[in-house]
This record gives sequence, C-alpha cells and structure tokens, in this order.
Amino acid sequence: MMSKGQVSQGLLEIRAARADTKGALAAVIVFSVLVNFLMLTGPLYMLQVYDRVLGSQSEATLVALTLLMTFLFVAMGFLDYARARILARIGARQQEKLDRRVFSAAVRRLTIAPADPAAQAAQRDLESIQRLWSSPVLLALIDIPWTPMFIGAIFVFHPWMGWLAILGGAFLIVVTFLNQRATEAPLLQTNAAAMMAERYSENLKSESEVIAALGMQGNAFSRWNRFRAIAMGQAIAASDVGGVYSGITKTFRMFLQSMMLGLGAWLVLRGELSAGAMIAGSILMGRALAPIEQSIGQWAVVTRAREGTTRLADLLTRIPAEPERTALPRPRAILEAQNLTVLPPGEQQAVLRMVNFRVEPGQALGIIGPSGSGKSSLARALTGVWRAAGGKVRLDGATLDQYDPDTLGSYIGYLPQRVSLFDGTIAENIARLSAEPDAAAVVAAAKKAAAHDMILKLPDGYDTRVASVGGRLSGGQIQRIGLARALYGDPVILILDEPNSNLDNEGSMALNLAIKAMKEAGRAILIMAHRPAAIQECDYLLVMEDGTRKAFGPRDQVLRDTVKNHTEIVRSTGPGGVT
Repeated sequence: MMSKGQVSQGLLEIRAARADTKGALAAVIVFSVLVNFLMLTGPLYMLQVYDRVLGSQSEATLVALTLLMTFLFVAMGFLDYARARILARIGARQQEKLDRRVFSAAVRRLTIAPADPAAQAAQRDLESIQRLWSSPVLLALIDIPWTPMFIGAIFVFHPWMGWLAILGGAFLIVVTFLNQRATEAPLLQTNAAAMMAERYSENLKSESEVIAALGMQGNAFSRWNRFRAIAMGQAIAASDVGGVYSGITKTFRMFLQSMMLGLGAWLVLRGELSAGAMIAGSILMGRALAPIEQSIGQWAVVTRAREGTTRLADLLTRIPAEPERTALPRPRAILEAQNLTVLPPGEQQAVLRMVNFRVEPGQALGIIGPSGSGKSSLARALTGVWRAAGGKVRLDGATLDQYDPDTLGSYIGYLPQRVSLFDGTIAENIARLSAEPDAAAVVAAAKKAAAHDMILKLPDGYDTRVASVGGRLSGGQIQRIGLARALYGDPVILILDEPNSNLDNEGSMALNLAIKAMKEAGRAILIMAHRPAAIQECDYLLVMEDGTRKAFGPRDQVLRDTVKNHTEIVRSTGPGGVT
C-alpha cells in the first residue's frame, strides 16, 4: 500500500497538468461571483413589481424594470455559459497534457502486470476526471459557497424566514453527507464489477476463433453473463440508494419552498412583511438550495472522478515518468548479458539466474532449451521489457536503461512468440504504427522477410486493412508481417522468439535468408528456438536449463557436447548445417 507521501507524488503530477490554467480558474471565480449576484435579479424584480409597480400603477416603471431585468438575465446567461465552457476546456487541457504520461505508464505497467486493474482503467479514469470538469455538478459545487449570501438576503426580509432557510439548508447538507457515505461503496463496487465484465468480454472477443471452433459460445456467454449480472445488480443497488436521497432532497426542497410561502403569507397577514418580499423570499430559498440538490443528484460523477484520481495517482507513483536521457550515438551490434538475473513481475522466484553471453556484429546466437527453461524471459529482458533484478544487459557498452525506450526499440527488432497485429493497414503495422510510414523502408523490410509477394496478392496490397481481433490472414502470414515489422528501420539487433513456429518450408527458408542478410550487414541476431531449422544460420548456441546457462559456444561444438541426437541431426542436414 502506498503511503500518503507517495500518493501525493502522483497527485502532484495530476495537479501540475492544470498549473497553466490558473488564469482560467480565476476567470471562472470572477464569473461565478457575478453570476451569483445576478441571481438576485429575479427576487429583486419580483419585489419591485409587487411593492412598487402594483402600488403606483406606473407602466413606465414596469417597462424600465423589465428592460433592466432582461439585460441582467442576458448577462447572467452569458457569464454562466462562459464559465461552463472555460471549465470544460480546463478539463480537456488537463486530459491532453496527461494523455501521453498516463498511456505510457499504463503500457509500462501492463508489460509487467497484465492484470493490473489500475493500468487497464487508466484512460477511463482520466476521462472521468475530464467529465467532472465539464459536468454541471462542478458548477453546483462552485455555487454552494454562495448559499449563505442568499440565506442572508432572506434574513433581510424577516428573521423567521431566514431561520427556516437555515434549518432547511442544514437538513439538505446532512442529506448530502449521508448520500456520499451511503453511495460511495456501492458505486465503487459497481465500477469494479463493470470493469471485470468488460475485461472478460474483451478476452472472449480476442479468442473468438477458438470459441467458435470448439463450440464454446454458449458456455462463454453464460460465464460472461454472470459477470454482467453482478455488475448490473451492483449498478441497480447503487441507483436505488442514490435515488432515495435524490428523492428526499427534491421533495424536501419543494416542501420547503411552499413552507416559505406559507410563512411569508402568515407574516403578510400579521403586517410584518410585504407581498413582494414573500414571493422574493421563496425564490431566494429555491436558489439557495438548488446547488445542494444538484450536487446530490449527480454525486456519482464526483465519486467516479475521485476514484479515478486515486487510481491514477497510485499508477503514476508506481510508474515514474521516464527521465531525460543524453542521446547516445547509434550503437554497434554488440549485445552482452553480464550475470543477468530476472524476476518476473510480482513474483519472488527468478526465472533467469547469472546468465552470461556476448554477441558481436555479424554473429547469430541460437538460444535453445526445453519449455520453461527461460528463453522467452530472456527475450523480454534483452528488449528491456523486463528489468534486470541483478546483473546487466549492455548494448554497445551502455546498459539498456541509458537509452530512451522508443529509441532503444528502433535499434532492436523483436519478433515475439505470439505475433499480434494492430487495427490499421499492413504498411502501418510494418512501420510500427508510424503516422507517416516510410514506404521505401516498409517495402524493403517486407522483402527481407519474404513477405512482399504475399502482401501484393492481398486485395489492397500494403493498404489492406487488418484488425487486432480476427481477420483474413493465416498464422504464417501474420508471422511474416511480424518479422517485417521487426526488420523495419534497419535495427542493429534482431531478437526472434520461436520465429518459425507458424512458417511452412518456404517461410523457414525465407527466414534463414533474412538472418543471413542481417549477418552480412553486420547485425547481430538472437533466436529462441525449439525447432532445429531455426538455428541453421547460428554461429553460436546458448543452452538454457531451469533459467541458467547450461552451455555456450560454437554451434557444432555445443551440439556435439549437449545434444544426444547430434549425429542424426548432422546426417539429416549434411555438412551445410541444421535445417
């Protein structure tokens, strides 16, 4: 659990995002002062009409008062509209300034903790803060401090009317407090249940092909529906609780206004109050209590914004902003692991322990071992996705954290074990979602991955749109596009995790040709593999077992020393190597 100081660090970032809006906030305060003073227009107009115009029978006075009242109401409407627009733009400005920071923190957190609810809901939490700024409830909260002014104006008419207003306001304040206490937990539970249902739904959609193929649709729907039913039940419970307090507030406010009229009428009959003051007092009562009623009715917006702020502050504290780094020159293809030890996020047991090796330009290193030996974990550590718990990973002498993450990504071409494409065109996917893809570089990368001809056969070629979920492409086609993406931008290091798992013989041959071309260009390649065909172009082998280095050295020597069926492998491939 975060301490108050740590959470405050995240809150400071959120507050700093609106630091340049102090002038706009000052304008809102000034406009609010004017708006609330202009709110007295209605009661004063009513007072003058009843006490002066009707008594004097002067039409000129009525026209003059009406024109003045019209001008003041137009000014009030303009100022009220202006402050609402300013607040909405403050919220939008804050969201715009935090978008990249929150997105980056969420992505970095999800790489190490995919199930973290705070990271998954980060953008929605930021939107909930923005919605509060553009919500009428914020204006109501700004207007609540002016309630004493309206009650004081009622006191001017008669003390008894003022005390009635105070008692009514006190009752509504108590109702507001009780509403907050009663609805906070149900709303939090509702949001949590809704997030769980949404997360499960997205997971099912991403595996729609498996669900359809295995006849799991009915079972999947039933399971999702249970989550959905829980979320809906929580939402109804929260709505019921909030509705009780909202109904009490609305009914009591209307009753109180009628009571104010009744008390005023009694005072008029006693000769202690004029008829105009009776009507004006009732109007002032409604104006004094309106912000409180509106706050109670829309308290859910405030609760969601508070919850979102708390989660965002916690996320931004746990995932600090990336520090500014001195730009380093383009590195040479020298990758070295020095006593590398890696702990998976959230776990206490290391998956890699004291791993050492070095790869130099023009070399290809094959990393082999049984499932669970640490090959994919090593790939994540070498790309900087997982941080080293001990030891170092160095690229041309500099540790990976000395490079800006996006810059480091441009130097390393990574093909994960499971390739996923993003919504967009094939060209955009190869270009790593660049806003302005380099067409020549896209085609060059596709040719290196032997994907060019395959892409040209698609309906729109490189402009064929693909989706992150489902699509027309086969596993082999997706893997080739993923390889082209890894090769885009001419990286100095190429890390391939099971690169031929979905490739046919032609694809495997194309892969080996691409590896050979990279070696000739002075690049370094690391290949995590199960199948012998993937290490045909490897100069060295690293054998992993239980997260440790079992053997490392020239390929044939390592195979001779560690692989029992080395003779059969060599005989099947001939002197040219492994296939």
